[in-house]
Amino acid sequence: MTKPKVLTIVGPTASGKTEISIRAAEEIKLKSCKDVEIISADSRQVYKYIPIASAQPSKEQLKKFKHHFIASLELDEEFNAGEFGKKGRALVARIFENGKIPIIVGGSGLYISSLIYGLFDYDEPYSEHELKQKQKIIRKKLYDELENKGLAKLFSELKKADPQTADNMTHITERRVMRALEVYYATGLPVSFHRRKKVDIGFEAVQIGIDLNRGELYKRINNRVDSMIEKGLIGEVKKLKTKGFHYTKYNSLNTVGIKEVFDYLDGLISYERMAELIKQNTRRFAKRQLTWFRRYKDIKWVSYDSIDLDTNTIIEGVMK
Repeated sequence: MTKPKVLTIVGPTASGKTEISIRAAEEIKLKSCKDVEIISADSRQVYKYIPIASAQPSKEQLKKFKHHFIASLELDEEFNAGEFGKKGRALVARIFENGKIPIIVGGSGLYISSLIYGLFDYDEPYSEHELKQKQKIIRKKLYDELENKGLAKLFSELKKADPQTADNMTHITERRVMRALEVYYATGLPVSFHRRKKVDIGFEAVQIGIDLNRGELYKRINNRVDSMIEKGLIGEVKKLKTKGFHYTKYNSLNTVGIKEVFDYLDGLISYERMAELIKQNTRRFAKRQLTWFRRYKDIKWVSYDSIDLDTNTIIEGVMK
């Protein structure tokens, strides 16, 4: 049986994915006479209280089409790519069952991979509540170990527990190492084992990558950072600080654009240095995103200018 196609728009931060997804949704709705719902594949837009920092769609954009995984979680709630993939696939099926058309859009490569390829899936011997409680305990232990012994010790631990995942980790970060160890300690099996298990994907992703030349992308990033600051980024983070939140304690806030503002508010860096670091770190983040997406041969890269002139380009094949 032919699987339904789902338009999936990917690309680096500030490449215009949100704007393009709205225009594509308008085009698809016009041609199909069906409602369209947008699934956000962004590991930070899913959290409440940080609309500016996470560059969430505007209120006007959210009114045009129903969005999922936008400002739906509290800052202290844990969420990961595996969980997103499970919920996202169920959501795609439900949207189709309701006679509507889904569009996936986002820049979190791990979230995209989990949703459309089935990053990994496992049948844990716990209820959802029990699993989350177990994860909290494991994560606290790992954070304590990270603070006391450092990332090198955790990575050494991972090499013993799951050498295959450790060897394949080209870019070693706290988040990746701790996530791999968390899976191992929660299930008793390494991530590499779970990834070998086939996940049934009930749809075919038609992937479009937004392509900009490096100079234009960096210009857009710099301009967006300036705009975020003008819109109240510092005030947004200041409210979090007043309520006792901090990026060193909550993984949801451990991200570019928030960490630098906290450091500024904590008196560790100047205002000018804060703005400079957000731009610099966002550019580096965009480079890592592109490196991730370039690995996948089934992404059709389309220049931003072409999409700007002809939205039909990005919905070709989805309506068939």
